[in-house]
Amino acid sequence: MRRDLFTEDHEAFRELARDFVEKEVVPHYPEWEKGGRMPREVFEQMGALGMLGMAIPEEYGGGGTPDYRYNVVLQEEAARALVTLSTVRTQLEVILPYFLHYADAEQRSRWFPGLAAGTLLTAVAMTEPGTGSDLAGVRTTAVRDGDDYIVNGAKTFITGGMQADLVIVVARTSTDPDNRRKGLTLLVVEDGMEGFTRGRELEKMGCKVQDTAELSFVDVRVPAANVLGEVDEAFGYLGHNLPQERLTVAVGSVAQARSAIAAAIDYTRDRKAFGTPVASFQNTKFELAACSTEVEAAQAMLDRAVTLHVAGELTGADAARVKLFCTEMQQRVVDRCLQLFGGYGYMMEYPIARLYTDARVARIYAGTSEVMKVIIAKSLGL
Repeated sequence: MRRDLFTEDHEAFRELARDFVEKEVVPHYPEWEKGGRMPREVFEQMGALGMLGMAIPEEYGGGGTPDYRYNVVLQEEAARALVTLSTVRTQLEVILPYFLHYADAEQRSRWFPGLAAGTLLTAVAMTEPGTGSDLAGVRTTAVRDGDDYIVNGAKTFITGGMQADLVIVVARTSTDPDNRRKGLTLLVVEDGMEGFTRGRELEKMGCKVQDTAELSFVDVRVPAANVLGEVDEAFGYLGHNLPQERLTVAVGSVAQARSAIAAAIDYTRDRKAFGTPVASFQNTKFELAACSTEVEAAQAMLDRAVTLHVAGELTGADAARVKLFCTEMQQRVVDRCLQLFGGYGYMMEYPIARLYTDARVARIYAGTSEVMKVIIAKSLGL
């Protein structure tokens, strides 16, 4: 279907993104998968092209254009090339908003130039070994000691944790027995701070080109100047940013599902069974027609949500609906497309296999499908 989401400026950025992905990402992607991460110099290349700082004010080296649609374009172009830029996506769409919304003037001058240039890599540490969806149950503590906070705790499943120069840590700074959501604070822990260590680099079934780490904090002395926003108010900040994080997952899901269809069409046109191209079989046509219809329905829902988000009108419940619908759709479509490859679809040398393993986490991170249903049900008064 024709889309009216983007302007000429977005399409010009699409050409830049497509050229970069084809020349600087695709040729090296298998090597990065084996190494478990995208090299730092690639972030710097993207920074030099202005791809990482679109939302950062111009006085700090950014583009001064806080338009989420540029992030959508970048995700779509990566998916079109059958790759993902997961760590870049996390840095731009999940972590950068915390700096943009809550950093004070001194912090902006200290960190924004490096974020725009790609020389500062980031991570956000929310999840703990015993705390996933229940953010109010965070046990990592930050105790005030003069001009510093002493941070103790452990975090897990931290995207980009092995490479991050700056880690936004969600820690408990006070306890209110009547309000578990009160008392959380965002503190920026910097690489090299004594007591901050990186544990295991976790091996995942998919999304290989991003490191995922366990982080440990033992008496880490963090300057009070590294507090993002107000002390004890982080729960509200996390809730404010979650709709965009969930929208971001949905964008990737739809783009990757569309790429799975394209891969299946190419394969079934070339592959012959009983002397006939598999694409000519009625079952193949029916399967791909059904998949295409699902993707177009999800795309329409997603584009509407992006429009609302750009206007500042996307609700948490609607973000949950979009994430639930698009990620569940992705799983169905990629699975049906893989089936058309037969045994070859099970081989990792075929991109459809990577699309399949990468897809599974979409229904888990940024809030599981079950959590999305709880949020939606609450919006219905249930």
